[in-house]
Amino acid sequence: MNESTSLPTGVQHELTHGDQTAVVTEAGATLRSYDVAGRPVVDGFPADRHPDGGRGQVLAPWPNRVRTGRYRFDGEDYQLGLTEVPARNAIHGLVRWAGWAAAQRGEEWVALTTTVWPQSGYPFLVRLRATYHLGEAGLTVRLQARNDGDRSAPYGVGQHPYVTAGVRVDDSVLTVPAMQRLLVDDRGNPVGSEAVAGTTYDFRAPRAIGDLVLDTAYTGLERGSDGRATVRLEGEGGRVVEVWLGGSATHLQLFSGDTLPDPARRRQGLAIEPMSCPPGAFTSGTDLVVLAPGDEHELDWGMHVA
Repeated sequence: MNESTSLPTGVQHELTHGDQTAVVTEAGATLRSYDVAGRPVVDGFPADRHPDGGRGQVLAPWPNRVRTGRYRFDGEDYQLGLTEVPARNAIHGLVRWAGWAAAQRGEEWVALTTTVWPQSGYPFLVRLRATYHLGEAGLTVRLQARNDGDRSAPYGVGQHPYVTAGVRVDDSVLTVPAMQRLLVDDRGNPVGSEAVAGTTYDFRAPRAIGDLVLDTAYTGLERGSDGRATVRLEGEGGRVVEVWLGGSATHLQLFSGDTLPDPARRRQGLAIEPMSCPPGAFTSGTDLVVLAPGDEHELDWGMHVA
C-alpha cells in the first residue's frame, strides 16, 4: 500500500515554484500548507492530522450554513443531513471529506476532481474540479463545477483557508474592502445586514483586529480595475499577505477561530473565505447559482506575500 494513502487526508500533492511550496490533499482537495521562503502563509495542519474547523477545505455545493438543513428548490422540499449538530444546521457542503482524484498535475500545479452524486437532500449530479497553481503571482485557485444531470441544481462554493502574517490574529492588521456585513442569530444564520461604517467591523482602512471575535460574512465588496477584491493581512516585521477574490466571489467570511476545539489553535490564523453566495443562500436564494443541465460555474481566488 502507498504510505500516503494511510494518512488521514490521503495522497499529498506537493507543489513548488521558486521559494514557494504548497501541499494539497486527496481528501477534500484541501490546501494543507502554503509557505513562502520557508514561512507559513496559511495556518495549516501536519500530514498525520486531519483538518479542524474546515481548515483549507473546499466547500461545495454550498458554503457556510443551511438553517435546519431544509430548503425548497424548483417547487420541491429537501432535507439535508445536519452536520453542525448543536446548531441544527447543514454546514459547508458535501465534499470536504470526499476523495478527489488527480486529473492532471505538474511540478507547480495540480487539478483534482470529484463528483457530487444524487443523494438524499441533494438529488443532483454535479462534477467538481479544483486547480491549484504556484507562479510568480503566488498561489492561484480555480474551483469549477458542471451540472451533468438532467435537472437544474442549486449551487454555491467557497473555500476555508486560515491565513497568517506571522503573528496571532490579535496582533494582525487587517484591511477588508467591504461595505456591509451580515447579521446572524445565535445559530449563525443570517437575519439581516448593516453597513459597516461606524462599527467595530469596519476594516476598510487598515487597523489591528485586537480582541474582536470574527465569524462574520461581508458583502458589498469594492473591487479594483481587474475585478478583484483584495483582503490584506499585515503582521510581523511588516510582512503582508494579500488574498484576492475573483468576480464570482460575492461574499467573504472572516473567522478568528475562537470556537475551534483545540484551544491552542484558536486565533492563530484568520480564516479568509471566498464564497459565491452568502450563508443561507439555499433558503434565501440570494446569489444562489442555478446550474441548468450542462451549465458550468467558476470561482477564482488566490494569495501572495506582498
